[in-house]
Amino acid sequence: MDTTSLSALRKTDKVKWIAITALFMAFNIIMSSVGIPVPGGHLYLCDVIICTAALLLDPLAAFIVGGIGSFLGDFLFYPAPMFVSLVTHGLQAVVVSVIASRGLGDKKKHFTFSLIGTLIGGIIMVVGYTLGKTFVYSTFEYAMVKLPYEIAQALLGVFGSLFLYFKAGLGNIYKRMGLNS
Repeated sequence: MDTTSLSALRKTDKVKWIAITALFMAFNIIMSSVGIPVPGGHLYLCDVIICTAALLLDPLAAFIVGGIGSFLGDFLFYPAPMFVSLVTHGLQAVVVSVIASRGLGDKKKHFTFSLIGTLIGGIIMVVGYTLGKTFVYSTFEYAMVKLPYEIAQALLGVFGSLFLYFKAGLGNIYKRMGLNS
């Protein structure tokens, strides 16, 4: 299986595809407003949703969830970086979806490709937000102060999504429902 099998749902049952994409987008918008307070900042849980959706969905749906969902979440709760979120989380989601789908069909390969994809997606998120904050707030220093939080949020997204998909069985539930065939 590859990304074409993931996008089969978009072709065969558009209503399910739209509903699942919208559901994950809503989760992303909600999680954009929920931050875990840590000394000096917050960790946002939206990366867990973005990476999980990217593991389950085709690249277009992943972009809608990651990019547009983050854009809308920022628009509603914190508009300054909304365009940074659109590009960064959108690209992150597409890359994770494309890379993870390369291992579909073989459980061990799928985990390996999912791990690689989410780690690369995390790097995209960290670099994108660091550069974005430099331009949005016009200060490199501010971006560097927030860098540890970006890294922690990315790692939370990587491990949280892999846990949900593989250990909590979300990937198996998704397959049993016939949503990726």
